Amino acid sequence: MGDGTAIRLQPHEIALLGRGPRAAATVAVVDLHLRGLVEAGLPGTVRRSVTEALPAERPPHPLAEAVHASLRRPAGPTSLVRSPDVRLATALLRIPLAEAGLLRRPLLGPTRAARRQVRRLRERHPLPASRHGLADEERLLAVALHGEPALRLLVPRFALRAGLVRRAEVGGARLLGHSPRGTGSGGGGHLYCGGGGD
Repeated sequence: MGDGTAIRLQPHEIALLGRGPRAAATVAVVDLHLRGLVEAGLPGTVRRSVTEALPAERPPHPLAEAVHASLRRPAGPTSLVRSPDVRLATALLRIPLAEAGLLRRPLLGPTRAARRQVRRLRERHPLPASRHGLADEERLLAVALHGEPALRLLVPRFALRAGLVRRAEVGGARLLGHSPRGTGSGGGGHLYCGGGGD
């Protein structure tokens, strides 16, 4: 077992080490979105886009492939993480991380070396000032390292509509109680705050 210094981490692995399986699945969803393979479905869900076939020349990460395979019908972020395809892909993603000494056994939580490596990566790759001019890999790395702030900056409209971020509440519950129905006001039970357009 190593100390994790010899392994080059991909964004999906960084997210898994830094914030857990849901964060890794979020990176996979963003990966698929940037490739044009998924889009926001009904509020709070993701669905396959019209272009359903995975590209052979530059296939997505195995976790992204599992997310794509699990989208037989639109799904929200929580149900995606619970999908058998995604759970298996996440388990397979953990094996080399555990062998590299980045996950503790038997609970598979990140080791001190993993937390140190993720912290160094965050310092080396701060949240970008703008989404313009970034390559897809840079966007995925930012989402993996910075979570919700990166989602709000880099793919705000998609993240909001897909349920990856929560609608910002303006004025509190009293104001929302008087909002006309169907205007999209209010929370939605999602994990993050967000806004803006893609």
